[in-house]
Amino acid sequence: MELQKEYQIVNVAGKFAKTFLRNPLTPILGAMLLVLGFLALSTMPREEDPQIAISGGAVIVAMPGATPEEVENIILDPLERKLREVHGIEHIHGMAMNDVGIVNVMYHVGENREDSNLKLYDKVMQHMDDMPKGVMQPLIKPFDIDIDIPIVTVAFYAKEKQGSDDAKLFEAVRRVQQKINAVENVAKTTLKGARKSQYNIQVDSTKLSAYNLSLAQVMQAVQSIATNAPNVKAKTDDKKIVVFGVKNAIESVEDVGNVIVAQYMNSPIYLRDVAMVSKGLDEQNFQTASILMKEKTAQGDEANLGESKSQITLTVAKLSGTNAVNVSEDVVDVLQHYSKEFDAMGIGYIVTRNYGERADEAVNELVNHLVITIIIIALMLVFALGWRESMIVTFTVPAILAVTLFTAWMTDQTMNRITLFALLLSLGLLVDAAIIVIENIHRHLHSHDSKDKEMEELLVEATDEIGAPTNIATLAIILTMVPMAFVGGMMGSFMKPIPYNVPVALVASLFVAYIFTPYLSLKLLKKEVHAKHASHEKQEVEA
Repeated sequence: MELQKEYQIVNVAGKFAKTFLRNPLTPILGAMLLVLGFLALSTMPREEDPQIAISGGAVIVAMPGATPEEVENIILDPLERKLREVHGIEHIHGMAMNDVGIVNVMYHVGENREDSNLKLYDKVMQHMDDMPKGVMQPLIKPFDIDIDIPIVTVAFYAKEKQGSDDAKLFEAVRRVQQKINAVENVAKTTLKGARKSQYNIQVDSTKLSAYNLSLAQVMQAVQSIATNAPNVKAKTDDKKIVVFGVKNAIESVEDVGNVIVAQYMNSPIYLRDVAMVSKGLDEQNFQTASILMKEKTAQGDEANLGESKSQITLTVAKLSGTNAVNVSEDVVDVLQHYSKEFDAMGIGYIVTRNYGERADEAVNELVNHLVITIIIIALMLVFALGWRESMIVTFTVPAILAVTLFTAWMTDQTMNRITLFALLLSLGLLVDAAIIVIENIHRHLHSHDSKDKEMEELLVEATDEIGAPTNIATLAIILTMVPMAFVGGMMGSFMKPIPYNVPVALVASLFVAYIFTPYLSLKLLKKEVHAKHASHEKQEVEA
């Protein structure tokens, strides 16, 4: 009787299969992968689109009395030449105006914002001695693109004309702004269209001429009272602090009118003599906004409810890399907390933009598509290989996705449409390794010599046979994705999740196929008993 030789493992696929085939830790490893994937899916920051790191800044140099030509020749041109020495700058654009010059600097996409700001500041400060005489200290303002894009915008308005005037509306919204600014991961809040209370002075030019006064004299008199008088603090012998408070000199329209502008023939000229003073809103603020209310008609069309109302828009931006869904939900919770107070004051609000809600819907929609795709793959495999084989391949898909999502979470990536698109793109490739392994196992189980081999040996051999070609095929697909990681500019940063996540998913598909496919086959599949072999066994029993 000829003894069959034991199969010699030659590939890493067979080594993985043999190591984990009877290992009691294999099911624990599978369960752990699924749990880690679920945690990553639940806790990863969610965004609609990936954030693109754009860094830059503006250098503002003032030179009172200089013309645009002088600003360009003695400030902008030398400054632009010096800034060209900074590594990583992509664009430099200068603007010359009366009394001031502005140089806008844009770094290459992907440059570290903090490092870029530091390099810009250092370069300007290093050449301060080259600035011409009469130039004021340069002002350097970085571009905070990451926190300048709001994720939530809220429009506040007075429900009725008598409900709340613009000044009271501003005060109420500012209290809410302070509360929202303290929410975790909120980076920046701004108010657009706010109208503040102030004293308005309308100067009569005819009266100015009659008193032989200039507008500059009026402005100087007003500016002298437009600052806060500081408190005087001093320590006493018993270590107590005595604070002397100065009462406000301006508390009414009459107080403003009583400001002395000048002296004429030993008689004071008051502001009320040359101007009309009234208490109202900041008329110089042209950043007003209005809201137009609409309602659905019985026919499903939108109809205007009436005239537009002035509104204040509160914008909320988040810190880079944080969860837009959680931040927006926290902001909405703060607004709901103030709902009763708003109703009492006659103030209404509408959330006009909720980026977190849109991001959550986009992510959930793509996750649902992933589930639908997995179900379709499972049904196709039922008809191609059988329901047991289909169950095995179907398990490998969420396991692979779990590994990919956990890796993305560990590398500080966010869950967005491009990340999930990368998973959808690679989903058809992920099942290739598992299908190849299960198909070869299926073939071995139905071969005529399967009865002469132990189940464990058969599974290891079937997995080891396809190891080399499967590895090469997967590596070839990975290499087609790698060049995308070297695409520069804004498009490269936007599509970066694809070359980052697709190779990880493909490598994970190999390990999952080599580890769990043989293990599940041992639990769910059986060797095929052929009729020829069955008749031989029956003859042997009769003999």
